[in-house]
Amino acid sequence: MPDYTVTTTRYNTLDTDNLTTLQSYILAEEAEHEGASGEFSWILSGISLAGRAIANKVRRARINDVIGDFGDHNVHGETQQKLDIIANEIIMRCLGDRADIGVLASEEGETPTILRSRSDGGQYCVCFDPLDGSSNIDVSVGVGTIFSILRNDLEEVETAEGLILQPGRRQVAAGYILYGSSVVFVLTTGNGVDMFVLDQSLGTFVQVASKITMPHEKKIYSVNEAYIDNFPVGYQQYLNWAHANGYSARYIGSMVADIHRTLLKGGVFLYPPTGKHAKGKLRLMYEANPMGFIMEQAGGSALAGTQRILDIEPDALHQRCSVVMGSSREVEHVRRFLEENGDH
Repeated sequence: MPDYTVTTTRYNTLDTDNLTTLQSYILAEEAEHEGASGEFSWILSGISLAGRAIANKVRRARINDVIGDFGDHNVHGETQQKLDIIANEIIMRCLGDRADIGVLASEEGETPTILRSRSDGGQYCVCFDPLDGSSNIDVSVGVGTIFSILRNDLEEVETAEGLILQPGRRQVAAGYILYGSSVVFVLTTGNGVDMFVLDQSLGTFVQVASKITMPHEKKIYSVNEAYIDNFPVGYQQYLNWAHANGYSARYIGSMVADIHRTLLKGGVFLYPPTGKHAKGKLRLMYEANPMGFIMEQAGGSALAGTQRILDIEPDALHQRCSVVMGSSREVEHVRRFLEENGDH
C-alpha cells in the first residue's frame, strides 16, 4: 500500500487500459469553470508536449552523446549541461507560440522573454527550470522539469520582471515532470495534487492518482548533510534531534526526485543556508514557489526558514531562498528548532 492517500476512480470499462489522459483531465477541469476560454488548457498541453520531447532526449542522452558540460555558464555562474540547453530550447519552442502566454522566464536565462502584452492576449506568465538535476544525467539519476504559471494582471510594466515578480500564493498552477524509471507529471491547479505517468504505448500521460494527500508525519529527512558544519545552529540542532529519535536519511541530490519521494512517502526536504549561500541556494520563482504550492495542496507545509514560502514578496527574478518542505508535522519540528535559535 502507498504511504500517500488518493481518491481513485474506475476510469473506463476496459480490463487494464487507463484512458484518462492529462488532456482529458484538463478539459474536464476547465468545464467546471464557467467562462473558461481554453487558454489555460493550451498552456498545459504545451508543457506536456515539451515533457514528452525532453523525456525522449533524456532516454537517448548517452546514445546521442549529449551528456556533459556545454562549455558555458548560466546566469548563476553554474556550468551548463548540454541537456540544459536542449531542454530550454524545447520548452521555449513548445510554449513560445501559445497565444495566451505573455511572458516566459527560464532559470537558464538572465531576463524573461516578453511574447505579447495582456491586451494582445498574453494572459499568463510561465516560469520554469528546464532540467533540474541535470548534472546527474551521466549516472542515470532522475532529473526533471519544474514549472509555475501566474496570471498576467498588468497591462503595461516598465520591465518584464515586473510581470513575473509575484508571490507564490498567486500561482494558478504548478508542477513538475520527473524523468526517472517512469516519466511522471505531477500537477496542481489549486484544487489538490494529481499525478500522471507517460504511457509509451499511447504516447500520452495518463492519470494514476488524484487528490494526493501526503503523510502527516514520517521519520525521514532529506538534506546534503556533508555541509552540516556550515548550517545555522537551528538546523544542526534539528539534525542532532533527528539522529537521536530514529530518523532515516534519504538524499538523492536531484530536487525533483527528492521532492517526489517526499510527496509520496512523507518526511521533510531541507536546503538550508550556508556560509557560501547565506540566503539559501534554491531559486524562489523556479523551484521553491512551485514545489511549495504542490506541498501545501497535498496537505504539507513549505517554509523558507520560519516564513511561509508562498508569502515571500520577490524582489529579483533569480532570487534565492532556503527551503524546508514536506509533511506538516516534520516541517513543524524543524521550525521549532529554527525559532529557538533565531534562525529566521
